[in-house]
Amino acid sequence: MKIDQNGSGSDARPVDTGRRALLKAGGGLVIGFTWLTGSKAMAFAKPVPQPGDAAMARADGSPAFAPNAFVRIGSDGIVRLVMPEVEMGQGAYTGQATLLAEELGVDLDQVTLEHAPPSEELYALEIQGSQNTGGSNTIRGCWDLLREAGAVARTMLVGAAAKRWGVPAEQCRVERGLIHHDVSHRTLAFGQVAADAARQPVPAKPVLLSAQSFRLIGKSLRRIDTPPKTDGTATFGIDVRVPGMRVAAVALSPVIGGRVAHVDDHKARAIQGVVDVVVLEDAVAVTAGDFWTASKAVAALTVRWDHGKGTQISSGALFDELAEASRSGTARTGKELGKGTKDGGKTLEATYESPMLAHATMEPQNAVVSVTKDRCEIWVGTQVPTRVVAIAASLTGLPPEKISVHNQYIGGGFGRRLEVDSVEQAVAIAKRVSYPIKLVWSREQDLARDFFRPPYHDRLVATVDSSGFPVTWTHRVTSDSVLDRWSPADMPKDGLDPDAIDGAAEPPYAIPAIKVEWVRHDLPKVVKIGWWRGVGATHNLFPVESFIDELAHAAGQDSVAYRRALLAKNPRARAVLDLAAAKFGWTKPLDKVDGLRIGRGVALGTSMTTIICAIVEVGVTAQGDVRLRRAVAVADCGQVVNPNTIEAQLQGGLVFGLSTALWGEATFKAGAVEQGNFHDYRVLRMHETPRIEAHTVPSTEPPTGIGEPPTAISAPALANAIFAATGVRVRRLPMAGAELASGASARDQVVI
Repeated sequence: MKIDQNGSGSDARPVDTGRRALLKAGGGLVIGFTWLTGSKAMAFAKPVPQPGDAAMARADGSPAFAPNAFVRIGSDGIVRLVMPEVEMGQGAYTGQATLLAEELGVDLDQVTLEHAPPSEELYALEIQGSQNTGGSNTIRGCWDLLREAGAVARTMLVGAAAKRWGVPAEQCRVERGLIHHDVSHRTLAFGQVAADAARQPVPAKPVLLSAQSFRLIGKSLRRIDTPPKTDGTATFGIDVRVPGMRVAAVALSPVIGGRVAHVDDHKARAIQGVVDVVVLEDAVAVTAGDFWTASKAVAALTVRWDHGKGTQISSGALFDELAEASRSGTARTGKELGKGTKDGGKTLEATYESPMLAHATMEPQNAVVSVTKDRCEIWVGTQVPTRVVAIAASLTGLPPEKISVHNQYIGGGFGRRLEVDSVEQAVAIAKRVSYPIKLVWSREQDLARDFFRPPYHDRLVATVDSSGFPVTWTHRVTSDSVLDRWSPADMPKDGLDPDAIDGAAEPPYAIPAIKVEWVRHDLPKVVKIGWWRGVGATHNLFPVESFIDELAHAAGQDSVAYRRALLAKNPRARAVLDLAAAKFGWTKPLDKVDGLRIGRGVALGTSMTTIICAIVEVGVTAQGDVRLRRAVAVADCGQVVNPNTIEAQLQGGLVFGLSTALWGEATFKAGAVEQGNFHDYRVLRMHETPRIEAHTVPSTEPPTGIGEPPTAISAPALANAIFAATGVRVRRLPMAGAELASGASARDQVVI
């Protein structure tokens, strides 16, 4: 399979003809989908252009049928699949291609993949209402959509072949891009009937293959992006080069919200290779032939900054204000169910805190932009291509149709590339010069100007019966609202942010009376907040599952047995817990290791409609050093499309979540972010990573999300393991701040 990056701006599409010799030339077919009947993705009812389709038809070479498309078969017989969701390491392209190829009747080595152009009309998934890649929505949002797209194409191709042969379509079958009529031993390639297929009626309800007929879905297929990422031919945003391009580095205020007051650029301009110095409201950019020269020139700038009120911001004050808001703020009720029972008596209470988090993607923010009088071209890896168009249009004054976005592979997103700030800055610079520019932020700038996951303050109270099981449960969440910042139009009229209570409002356990509420507390506006891998559940599962563990301990019960009792009416969640316990060997005695206190912890929850369970084993030294020994993750994520991807996501998500639980924290001091690189914003190294086993519960239900659930469940499983090993209950993240050794803070000691 080839992937068309279009990274150089060329319209040429590389073709691997050797593996597609059977797809012979003959006409052209494009299967288009648009948004009709309440945002339901459906095939075109008629083969006529829909609103907005004509421009994309011309841009795509004026194909014969329905210009914007997921499935495209040209006159050369090449099969092109256009991916609505972008690839950022999560296996999205392999999964989407599998769904299309399964129903179309081709294998993955026979198709070329393309990034979808910006189009809310054609590529916005119904599940999220816009063209963005996030929320673990790729497979669950494309499950019906892309299979229908492939089935429509297959039906029309078969119909054309059957008409030419004068036989019933039911007698024909498709295999590897060939249409067979076994009775007469005749065969036609897709390219030979593409033109005729374009004149076939579009089936309103295409017949999908049964699960028993799947050739690809459910199989462990190799990821299609592995070869180009291995041999270096894959193009990420940071790799893009276009003719005449210069590289831009920037100086940013050390304090968030700072503005440029004065610039002396004489020394910077004197450096050989410097082309221009561009002064913006909140940054100073230097352009040169390469990043090293531009960076040296930035260091030579003398910039006086107006810091404004940013210097007043400190993490300690932010948490104090959150705690006060929790006590005195107005709470909005997110869920209230039941009134408890008379058996309730003993009350337990706990307060948890979760820090501000950076995304810390491997690829720092970057964008390549060319702005001319009548055109703006952008090369970038983004999760939100239509937002890129919108910000460029607002800055250049050009209409959206004059703005082209060439999407690229993303070197880690985690929600960070749902933002368009780097594109905004790159466009602002490109407007001031006469050549294309590539803006690249340093790692330190990437961390300092992140859109952080906001901090949280949680207070939980439970009343338990004589057996130690909860009869009342109250959870008060206090935080800012990411949803209201990112998409105010989607904020419910009652002012309750559903993300703030996600993972808390619907616990899997049977508790007679539950009340979950949210207190909104806005951070200073200069502190930018954004979506972070796992979204609401990544915060809420930590206090919920930690507190469940506290109740189990108070009741003198085993952590797994206690949860099983509360899951009597939730067999699906109980099956996940049981499989995790069995795979881990929960009932087996723990190993004894000299110098280590050994403990194991369990956590169970729902994230992105996936039921996820993690069990973690740790060893803690007398000095408070934490060593990860083993982890097991089990998910019920519905129908598995590619077991390899599920395993990779469960393993990678746990590594991401465990790293964050141990060390993840972005802190402010006098308005400046204190962390700068991976030495002080730690992630697990290879030798520190435990053995991770990944399993799924077999299911025929539609797929659910998998990219974010393992991250969300990591922190509580680890915290519960540390408690089992040390007797220390960690209620504030990161765990490097916990007192795991007598008389010493483990903040500077947590190692693996």
